[in-house]
Amino acid sequence: MPVTDARPATLPDPRRWKALIFIGLAQLMVVLDATIVNIALPSAQRDLGITDGNRQWVITAYALAFGGLLLFGGRIADLWGRKRTFIVGLTGFALASALGGAAANTAMLLGARALQGVFGALLAPAALSLLAVTFTEAKERAKAFGIYGAIAGGGGAIGLILGGLLTEYMNWRWTFFVNIPFAIVAAVGAVMVIREPAEGRNRNRLDVPGVLLVTTGLVSLVYGFTRAESSGWTAGSTLGLFAAAAVLLAAFVAVELKVKAPLLPLRVVLDRNRGGVYLSLGMAVIGMFGLFLFLTYYLQIVLGYSPVLTGVAFLPMVAGMITGSTQIGARLMTRVPARYLMAPGFLVASIGMFLLTHIGLDTSYPALILPGLILMGLGMGSAFMPAMSLATHGVQPRDAGVASAMVNTSQQVGGAIGTALLNTIAASATTSWLASHVTAAATASPEAAKALQFQGMVHGFSTAIWVSFGILVAAAAVAFTFINAGRPGAAGAGAGEGAAKSDEVPVLVH
Repeated sequence: MPVTDARPATLPDPRRWKALIFIGLAQLMVVLDATIVNIALPSAQRDLGITDGNRQWVITAYALAFGGLLLFGGRIADLWGRKRTFIVGLTGFALASALGGAAANTAMLLGARALQGVFGALLAPAALSLLAVTFTEAKERAKAFGIYGAIAGGGGAIGLILGGLLTEYMNWRWTFFVNIPFAIVAAVGAVMVIREPAEGRNRNRLDVPGVLLVTTGLVSLVYGFTRAESSGWTAGSTLGLFAAAAVLLAAFVAVELKVKAPLLPLRVVLDRNRGGVYLSLGMAVIGMFGLFLFLTYYLQIVLGYSPVLTGVAFLPMVAGMITGSTQIGARLMTRVPARYLMAPGFLVASIGMFLLTHIGLDTSYPALILPGLILMGLGMGSAFMPAMSLATHGVQPRDAGVASAMVNTSQQVGGAIGTALLNTIAASATTSWLASHVTAAATASPEAAKALQFQGMVHGFSTAIWVSFGILVAAAAVAFTFINAGRPGAAGAGAGEGAAKSDEVPVLVH
């Protein structure tokens, strides 16, 4: 089924820029789906009678399936062919979206969300690895990954805008149905345009024990953080899940060291550049989820914004991400070492986060929130682009899928951890603040009592955003410490696996 190209590997694919359109479209669909449902969730809950206890599973079912199966999806792409996996992922995602849009009850909706996660886990690593083997010239690669990074960074905010528009003016079901035209256009374009190099296929057998261990381990980890949000960090179920995750993931590493054809060749993550990308990007996503989560609630509940206006309020961040990725990151990546883009990018984003720690009951959007969002967008956009490119830095074509899956895994697991961790911190801070003001609340008028409730909520949000600020600063430190890949043409800048071999994916050579 996959069409291969017999031209010499040194000649670029003449249809590579058209291919980028369809790869980017598929990536946008997957990324925005992580947030587009959030705004529609209250309406879906009313329509389907979803209980308060079950509503979190509309989000968590997607994250669990996606994060838990990404490595499996990346290896399937390497074994089965990236183009074929890409098309199967698109088709399955569209069908799962149709099922979600037509959901008649809670079980049907949760099943559809889990299926979206399964097919997203096939689609996302296939898309990124196709990009890695399609663009082989350094400057073109930087530009392509700049566009891809802007989509990956801005897709979540675009999902908030689109979710608000569809929910307010149409119906929550359209937050699912909207994926179908995206998937059809991307799949037809992939069939017509995308070409995959024949030598990039990995013919080894699938590491079934590795699949089972890493999938159950990651699901236990993500579910553990989800349980911590509702049951508390010291609850027996929470601690049991974390212990199970540690045992399963340790067993996974032991298996990968021994099997002939590992699911995750440890050479992929032990390279200091790629390892630095996976760790720093995962940390940064934890911080970003704090912004999306709390600022959305803050704008709607405290400041009284509508769903559409809330989405529009995030537009400057999207513009900042696109500018940072395509104008700053893409222009500088071929001139300066990647860590001088990623570390400062995370620091600029942390300054934006620092501004947002100062929100109050009547904060001015133009004076405080707008500059904070712009700085967040510029910083994350500048950092995302080299991160996406370095995710496949120096890997052999047969490992491109699993290397791509690792960067998606770091984002998905980071996002799930961020949601649970920061939610718990915010809720605890709000509870403590309200407890310390219980006397004032008891004697206050209804209007003053409501203001106190909002003040406690804002205190919780601000506390969690302070934690996000610290995590972004730590992500900058990790990126600067671990990532030592130089600019193209520079010699000996910490190759990790040595100089690029003839069968490696041509990336930023150092």
